Amino acid sequence: MTDTPARQALPWVRGTDPVDADSAAVDPALWGAAEEAVDSRGLTAAEAVHDTTVTPPQTPPGPRWPTADRARPPASDQATRRRSLRVAPRGEGPPSGQEASRWPAPTDLSRDDAPAAPGGGEHRPVEQVGPSTGPDPDDGRPASSTPAARHGGEIGREVLFRPAKRPPASGWRRAVHRWSRGAVNPGESAADVGHRELVARVNQPIRGDYKVAVLALKGGVGKTTVTVCLGSTFSCLRGDHVVAVDANPDRGTLASRIPAQTTATVRHLLNDADTIARYSDVRAYTSQAPSRLEVLAYERDPYKAEAFSETDYRNTVRVLENFYNLILTDCGTGLTHGAMRGVLDTADALVLVSSPALDGAQSADATLNWLDAQGYGHLVERTVVVISSARPGADTVNLGQLVAHFDAKVRAVQVIPYDQHLAEGSEVDLNRLSPAARHAFVTLAALVAEDFPQAAGRHHGPSRPRS
Repeated sequence: MTDTPARQALPWVRGTDPVDADSAAVDPALWGAAEEAVDSRGLTAAEAVHDTTVTPPQTPPGPRWPTADRARPPASDQATRRRSLRVAPRGEGPPSGQEASRWPAPTDLSRDDAPAAPGGGEHRPVEQVGPSTGPDPDDGRPASSTPAARHGGEIGREVLFRPAKRPPASGWRRAVHRWSRGAVNPGESAADVGHRELVARVNQPIRGDYKVAVLALKGGVGKTTVTVCLGSTFSCLRGDHVVAVDANPDRGTLASRIPAQTTATVRHLLNDADTIARYSDVRAYTSQAPSRLEVLAYERDPYKAEAFSETDYRNTVRVLENFYNLILTDCGTGLTHGAMRGVLDTADALVLVSSPALDGAQSADATLNWLDAQGYGHLVERTVVVISSARPGADTVNLGQLVAHFDAKVRAVQVIPYDQHLAEGSEVDLNRLSPAARHAFVTLAALVAEDFPQAAGRHHGPSRPRS
């Protein structure tokens, strides 16, 4: 009997079904032993001589390995076929006798010098050919579909609780919410959402302290009023300690805009500076408004007033910055008096107050030019111009053109509308402000607070030597 042409067959594990030719994924050379040529009955040449069984002719199977003109199956199909292979039961070894010649020799597939598979692929060890207990990285499923990915991570509030609408704060929505005792919640209006975002901007953290100088070259434009309202807005919306210092040498009126709690002045604070060690010590020299704003007054009696020099102001700020996060300074109308140099050298930002009138706008413009000429150009870039209306009704000045003029020079511009309560010139109560004025001051506080994150480690003083 003539032997059929020798062919290589992928040996399968004893006791299992043969593997289809297309599912071959391992090179026969990896088995480490050359197979003996067999015929269509699976017999070697020596066995075929003694075999008398008549076997009908069979069509020889096609090639078992991919050739150059046959595309390799996709990786996902190979992974499926690899999972279809099964290993021999544990404890069962290779057969003995003549069948041992067809049993594959053990090969360590984990060695680095193992031959590569056809097509440049990488082989897995035999132990990993069978079905695996974990997800197969080649099965094509996304990583997020696995149980570990779905349940891995911490449990947050958004997972356990259903997001609830915020109750409305104003308007008919608030009336409906209160009338239904919370059963009907229409949600926040656009105005409520905008106000909440402004409050969030006001509450940006401050590293250390932040100093704001409020100044105006022309009197009667509402400089002291802006100082009190801005400081009160900060103190009632934030949890920080906020203090306003009266540095106006010409009988400043800052202390008259809040309830008086002490007769102490900045001069008393300087005389006792060595004995101040705690917040309760410095609190004895300030008066506090219902909004929690504290005011350090200046001597109002011109016969008792002493010149407030640059050194005096620096020593005052050196004491206050240990206990207050925000320090507002109500400056005088003059830019050349002694304390003004200390105010500008230590300030983080400026609030320049002007009126919607020609003379007030020209004075504010001259102030910006003087600051830039004296080496304080960095403060001009961090200045917020406030246009405060001192009388009711529409102004004859083109307000839009005025805002555009200052907006090209400074960081921001804010318009404060006329308010009857502020026009009284008495103690300021934020609850008595009109909604428009209240919203304007919250916006002003948000504009100033935008510079809080950049103030950490900022260099104070002029950017170039003064001429």
